[in-house]
Amino acid sequence: MSEKATAPEPARLPLAGLRVVELGHYIAAPFATRLLADLGAEVIKVEPPEGDPVRGWGSAVDGHAVWFSVHGRNKLSVTLNLKSEADKAKLRRLLARSDALVENFRPGQLERYGLGPADLHAVNPRLVIARISGYGQDGPYRDKPAFGAIGEAMGGLRHLTANPGQAELPPPRCGVSISDDLAGMYAAMALVAACWQVKGDPAAKGRVVDVDLVSSVFSLMEGMLPEYGLFGWVRQPQGAAIKTAAPTNTYPCADGKWLCIAGNSDLIFRRLMAAIGKPDMAAEPRFATNALRCENVAELDTMIAAWTRTLPAAEAEAILEKAEVPCSRLYDIRDCAEDPHFRARGLVMQVQDPLIGPVLHPAAPFRFDGVSPRDMVRWTGPAAGAHNEQVFGMLAKEEPKG
Repeated sequence: MSEKATAPEPARLPLAGLRVVELGHYIAAPFATRLLADLGAEVIKVEPPEGDPVRGWGSAVDGHAVWFSVHGRNKLSVTLNLKSEADKAKLRRLLARSDALVENFRPGQLERYGLGPADLHAVNPRLVIARISGYGQDGPYRDKPAFGAIGEAMGGLRHLTANPGQAELPPPRCGVSISDDLAGMYAAMALVAACWQVKGDPAAKGRVVDVDLVSSVFSLMEGMLPEYGLFGWVRQPQGAAIKTAAPTNTYPCADGKWLCIAGNSDLIFRRLMAAIGKPDMAAEPRFATNALRCENVAELDTMIAAWTRTLPAAEAEAILEKAEVPCSRLYDIRDCAEDPHFRARGLVMQVQDPLIGPVLHPAAPFRFDGVSPRDMVRWTGPAAGAHNEQVFGMLAKEEPKG
């Protein structure tokens, strides 16, 4: 529960009344259900008796993983052994009283448990089942193991994160499990769409949603596929620049930090040149349009970097902001946590976690009138099995939905 120890009325959150069961581990499925839970859904996380393996990741306080405070927030946690027939029967009864299931086992694992879509639709014909996997539920790669890094590699993203001229170094990952997070977001969106369809039609049957890590990353490749199909072009790594806009790059500053500057419209370019003491450059014919600036971008980047190297990043940023040139220092997590805009918007909030004490949480990335960001954090990630009695006691009182 947050510091205020108050939770919003269920009707004020858009997914209030939607019950989602999570058979998730590690990142993708739990991230999907975290979004759904932040939006008000009743999420019941089913864990093995020893808990989600991610509870052992990263830093910990008194044996409780710090990340799980966020990763498991707003969820009810129950424990079941899916190798036990009695526990599988409990899960079937729970799913008979639920709207949706999110899982990210390898394809075929649910079926091996006797919990495949056909089995589950037999107990709840209107159940929406969102399945997240590395490569999808069919295709020649369906049975290959995969983690987030593989989604980045095969989906086309990791090729683009290289720095030109550094062929001896491997292209770096972006620093977070982006393909898991993307797949989780797509799964959450598709699940809500399928639930909307089922809710709107009394005769509708439950749907099976198939989301995978590779296609989630591949979906971000902008115009690269049609460019390849039409012209045979293969986009190459651009480093910090954008090939189609100039000047847009990240420049070194006097204090060793970096400043991202996006000065690519004609008007903003003129303001940028005036701010760095080069107003005459804006009138040069070779810089008259964005297309021409792209042709001469090396000269522009050298000129801008020569200016940023003379100033600390924060000072250069302040000068450009005064000139209304889009820019930002490259923030680390300390910058995010201490930034006045993050704080004013409630993006960073301190909540009280019963397991680890006061802890900073990121706000949900969406806003609704009448609900504050703090209201959306109803409680922090609980201990494994903390809600066994509450959830399984409910089964005897509720009728199946199917």
